Amino acid sequence: MEYECNLTVRSYECDSYGHVNNAVYLHYLELARHTYLRDVGISLDELRAAGYALVVARVAIDYRLPCRTDDVLSVRTRAIRKTRIGGVLQQRIMRGEQLVADAEVTWVSIDARGRPARLPPAFDKESLAP
Repeated sequence: MEYECNLTVRSYECDSYGHVNNAVYLHYLELARHTYLRDVGISLDELRAAGYALVVARVAIDYRLPCRTDDVLSVRTRAIRKTRIGGVLQQRIMRGEQLVADAEVTWVSIDARGRPARLPPAFDKESLAP
């Protein structure tokens, strides 16, 4: 399944060239991942209370088109790989039907000591798998 998160570019996210700064796209991707997790039934607060966290291990992003203030964007997120302790999400930032940027984000579950750990069954949702 693909999940969608919508947002509008704010002026302070733009650089001196008038387009969204490349680092801001990481914020857009994170917002969309949090929305995705919430929609699939994973509460980050409950996960943390159980002694676990989901962390980003790697982001590979390709920028295709610039965005400017007031552009309406959608970030489409879907799982493309699941491992014993994490997985990979594909995230595409769209302006209408135009691909603005696409990314692969590798995530890992860690325990309270910060070591990779398998998610507890209550948090290991089928929707995290492709």
